[in-house]
Amino acid sequence: MKINKIKYTVAAALLSALIAGCTTSPTGRSQFILVSGSEMATLGAQSFSELKKNEKVSTDKKTNQYVQCVTDAILEVTPPQPDFDEWEVVVFDSDQINAFALPGGKIGVYTGLLKVARTQDQLASVIGHEIGHVMANHGSERVSSSLAANSALQITSIALGASGTADADLIMAGLGLGVNVGVLLPFSRTHESESDLIGVRLMNEAGFNPNQSVALWRNMAKASDGAPPEILSTHPSHDTRISDLQTAINELPPPTRKAPNCGSPNLFG
Repeated sequence: MKINKIKYTVAAALLSALIAGCTTSPTGRSQFILVSGSEMATLGAQSFSELKKNEKVSTDKKTNQYVQCVTDAILEVTPPQPDFDEWEVVVFDSDQINAFALPGGKIGVYTGLLKVARTQDQLASVIGHEIGHVMANHGSERVSSSLAANSALQITSIALGASGTADADLIMAGLGLGVNVGVLLPFSRTHESESDLIGVRLMNEAGFNPNQSVALWRNMAKASDGAPPEILSTHPSHDTRISDLQTAINELPPPTRKAPNCGSPNLFG
């Protein structure tokens, strides 16, 4: 097959996929999605099941009740999701300062996070942020972007091989870095910033103090000395994150409900 024919066939396929995959996030941002929400929900459930087998699940009653209470308050103001009916939250006994939400409504919180998110409002900021990833279909978007990037690399590899270009491996390595730094990582920073915005709206609507989201990321900055520069990170820099959150908080309406008193986890008594 000639190179021009390869390029034509690939371009037609990618154009068809692009037309079929365009959608809009909760903030109005255009998205490119090739993988359905139901498929992602199945993958999320499978991954979560494996995590529960391989990670140590916390059995501490007080800590679990605390995390569940904060999560339930956020979920009360979270719109129904089209691809699953129920959310599930599990606390993992680990020093990791982390939390996540998978497609299909699977939420994981590591006990190490509770040493940084020291109040229920700060934990609500994290939970709202992670739920924002699911609401905005970021999992589907990331997978779709990876599929498109991998296809582009494979197509270029075929073209280079067919044309007999010298140093094809070196060119491919450079292109791979370009795709990674120029497209995939900044794209993830967009996701993180969008989830921050969704999360602060959710926590405010649930009655938590949105200003505590800024306090949380100041705590995170202290706990993450030596973090990579923003250009090579999948997360915005702490300064960028705090500045954007402060701008969003200034535009929030007054809350219409009061957050529950969830107490505190066993880490602090």
